[in-house]
Amino acid sequence: MARRTEQRRAAVVALYQSDVTGRPAADLVERGASPFTRELVEGVEADLGALDEAIARHASGWSLDRIAPLERNILRVAVHEMRNRSDIPDEVAIDEAIEAAKELCSADAPGFVNGVLGAVQRDAGANGAGDERGGAEERGR
Repeated sequence: MARRTEQRRAAVVALYQSDVTGRPAADLVERGASPFTRELVEGVEADLGALDEAIARHASGWSLDRIAPLERNILRVAVHEMRNRSDIPDEVAIDEAIEAAKELCSADAPGFVNGVLGAVQRDAGANGAGDERGGAEERGR
């Protein structure tokens, strides 16, 4: 079985392809994809509006449409993990996103990704949530 790093990359790639083609990401996940990859893709798609709102709120000076599609999807996966995966520490989600940005994006992307995710993490702590984990019901939806 592939390491979780590769499984995250597969989710990011499927979500990126969906973003640029308009096709459903679930249709773009490789046939042999792991359950973890599928959960990430499905989770991001299910909570896309809230994820995008959190990213846009914390990307100082950047509207969501100005963020490159690959970076946007790296951020979506990481914020999804930070909010919904209690088995994954925020620091791991952030580090994995930074590493993906180093590997897949421009030289400025890792710092940008780190800044946005750090702001998301700080905001979650400042709101008394400790982190933003929990289902939509816990977040008032």
